[in-house]
Amino acid sequence: MLAMDQGVVEEWLSEFKTLPETAVSGYAASLKEKATLVPALYKVIRENYSDLLEPVCHQLFEFYRSGEPRLQRFTLQFLPELLWSFLSVGAGRDLHCSGCIEALLLGIYNLEIVDKDGQSKVLTFTVPSLSKPSVYHEPSTIGSLALTEGALANHGLSRVVYSGPYLQRETFTAQNRFEVLTFLLLCYNAALSYMSTTSLQSLCQLSSRVCICGYPRQQLRRYKGINTRMMVTSEFLVQLITGIHFALYNGESDQGSKALDDVLYRAQLELYPEALLVGNAIKSSIQGAALKSNKEGTVRSIQVEITPTAPRISRNAVTSLSIRGHRWKRHEAEENSVESTDLSPAGGGGGGIPEISVTGVGGERLGVSNGEVLRSRPEGEGSTLGGVGIIGTEVGGGGHQEVRRQKSVRRGQHLEDGGGTPTGRVHF
Repeated sequence: MLAMDQGVVEEWLSEFKTLPETAVSGYAASLKEKATLVPALYKVIRENYSDLLEPVCHQLFEFYRSGEPRLQRFTLQFLPELLWSFLSVGAGRDLHCSGCIEALLLGIYNLEIVDKDGQSKVLTFTVPSLSKPSVYHEPSTIGSLALTEGALANHGLSRVVYSGPYLQRETFTAQNRFEVLTFLLLCYNAALSYMSTTSLQSLCQLSSRVCICGYPRQQLRRYKGINTRMMVTSEFLVQLITGIHFALYNGESDQGSKALDDVLYRAQLELYPEALLVGNAIKSSIQGAALKSNKEGTVRSIQVEITPTAPRISRNAVTSLSIRGHRWKRHEAEENSVESTDLSPAGGGGGGIPEISVTGVGGERLGVSNGEVLRSRPEGEGSTLGGVGIIGTEVGGGGHQEVRRQKSVRRGQHLEDGGGTPTGRVHF
């Protein structure tokens, strides 16, 4: 470590100790102006045997315990590097030099699992409902939901998933190690939009190293660090993928892509379905899409495909009313086509509007309305028409032309003794 970097760190350690409580907020805002401080602190954390490591960890814990959000985010940006130092030292069986890092991680964990009154927190997660629009979907794109009694009863209800309460930990064990580390990554991911580019790079490096150490892919990545395999859990990998997803769209597309491949590689070896589901979903969403470089000074976000809004979709929505209207239009078009083919045009004067009349066998005149034959029948009349004659008259320029055709109606029963069924629907 250079003497210049050591001097920057020592100055940072001394100035906060003499700072009054009223000046903490102003001091937190001034940390961004110290461009050489953050790289120097990374060097201290990476050197496990540095004399400054213990006071630096103690100072970072004081930052987090102060309750100032900007000081807490300043500490959280070093979390990926602290996790890697802790895991690598544990894998190398050199535990005596990781005591200060272990105390810092446990201190942050114990502060986060309780509220201001010292009561255990219960984290809640609301599962989105498909019936309500979000930035990921529109309900109209899924299709119309059946308005059943059960659907109406459950409409607007959101399922809430609870996590916690979490137990306080005084030391790391094989059983609770990744429980604590997963919760710390959850806190880190909650502040991803405030993390610097260096912190996102450190997260990607952490993900790759943890997942490939001791496996054949380590030779492909040309990483010459420790060769000991590290145990991971599915929940821990899911939190890593969440951070990698953000890094992909915020200037770290190359390292983020490699880290995502390495996490999926380890998830396939361990057969972790949750990590495979989330990782493959993110990988499928970025295939064929150019990841734009998003550096400091721009809006930090994750790219999301927005579905069309409801008014744009409702124009072509298929409803029962539109189907009924389409059926009537088609029926009218078929009737017009039949009449135009059956009725020949009058000579010399062009075609006019045809006048259609329906006559029975006995010569009585019937009316036609929407395909229905309307006829007043005397009371007690039992005999019906065996056939209906339709006479179409088209008035042309030179005279009249009669076109007569014979159509038979459907019979509801067999004709007996000259009788039949009442006049029904005429099909053209």
